[in-house]
Amino acid sequence: MGVVIPLDEGKNKLASVKPLVDLTKADMERVNQLILSKAGSDVQMIPEVANHLISSGGKRLRPMLTLASAAMFGYEGDHHVKLATSVEFMHTATLLHDDVVDESDLRRGKSTARMIWGNQASVLVGDFLLGQAFKMMVEVGSLEALDVLSSAATVIAEGEVLQLSVAKNMETTEDDYLEVIRAKTAALFAAAAEVGPIVANTSRAERNALKSYGMNLGLAFQLVDDALDYGGKAADLGKNVGDDFREGKITLPVILAWRRGTAEDRAFWRKAIEGGESDDQNLDHALGLITRYGGLSDTIARAQHYGTIARDALAPLPASPWKSALLEVIDFCISRVS
Repeated sequence: MGVVIPLDEGKNKLASVKPLVDLTKADMERVNQLILSKAGSDVQMIPEVANHLISSGGKRLRPMLTLASAAMFGYEGDHHVKLATSVEFMHTATLLHDDVVDESDLRRGKSTARMIWGNQASVLVGDFLLGQAFKMMVEVGSLEALDVLSSAATVIAEGEVLQLSVAKNMETTEDDYLEVIRAKTAALFAAAAEVGPIVANTSRAERNALKSYGMNLGLAFQLVDDALDYGGKAADLGKNVGDDFREGKITLPVILAWRRGTAEDRAFWRKAIEGGESDDQNLDHALGLITRYGGLSDTIARAQHYGTIARDALAPLPASPWKSALLEVIDFCISRVS
């Protein structure tokens, strides 16, 4: 196991998702009930696999964004609950598929579904959850919301394929990397935040504000995740430190260390990432190079940049507890580096 590098840049120890959790508590209880209902099936393996991941302790940030972005505009009804559940099912399906593609053993500190039930079951249960998500979208009856979420599903799939195409390729640029995380992660954050104002029948400007907020929050969130893979703790990550390195993923800390390094350093990266020599000794060396060339601190700086854009997106909206909670989520996402 590689060494743990503490990251203190931009740390806001007071940042929390608690205000958002408290505000959405009643609606999230409805979401959780709907999740249990819609994950049910007469085919026994389906609820077993689905509940394994659904109950594994994620914060469910994405559905909370949908609930909050509807409630902040005074929406009263149940459409936002169905859309929030759809968002969570889309996210869960993506995780099931990701773990198969990445051959991951751990997810949030537990064995992945594929390790227990196999790859085939994980993929097919993910497909079942996507089907349930789209059924709920249709029940809502908003073509605009359906368009936003179905488009996000397409973009996420494109991001998965794009990540495969750049995997273990040290010529990957920062722009390539940003295109991957914009599709794989940020697109669902953006859609989750945008469908709330859609069902609340708000203006185009308000809808765009939440979409921009979600997109840039998602970028910041993934940048921090990628930094944590080289500078976090396994207990916080829900996976082993250095899993991205072992899987040959090209993330921003690696890209920066590669581009700023010497010819000798770049030869190491080719051997480790492209050649698959990703043992613990090489992980330690990789951590040292990433630290030497500012790969972690600059990745966090990029995250803070997108966090600022997310904050500015909400600036024109009137003050409210909902707005304050969404702003604090930005600080929380970035403050996860510790």
